[in-house]
Amino acid sequence: MNRLLTIAGLVLILAACGSGGGDTSSGGSTELFPDVLAAVATHGPDDTWSFDVTLSSPYDTAERYADAWRVLAPDGTELGVRVLTHHHGAEQPFTRSVSGVEIPTDLDTVTIEGRDQLSGWGGATVEVALDR
Repeated sequence: MNRLLTIAGLVLILAACGSGGGDTSSGGSTELFPDVLAAVATHGPDDTWSFDVTLSSPYDTAERYADAWRVLAPDGTELGVRVLTHHHGAEQPFTRSVSGVEIPTDLDTVTIEGRDQLSGWGGATVEVALDR
């Protein structure tokens, strides 16, 4: 009986080791888009908003990096964009800000979405509650 349990345990260990588990040792990421990890909205005295957004990019070459993030209304309307002009390969995750975003007064949430040069818009988003 003990030998049977040992063999069953070995089979489980080998199966776990061979599963790959998201290994990207072949030199590239399996992710297609940057993920928004966090976002903070601040309401300004001029009735515009500032956003601090943290992204994690599946950066794997200088030609493919997170090059923007945007603020979306619940209906998908683009309210603001922060364009990133260079890669952040040595800085992952990273946070960047934008200010002066006009948000209609009837909205109480917005969504932040990232973009990468190769794949476009997508990845994990963050919904932000607007405290007026």
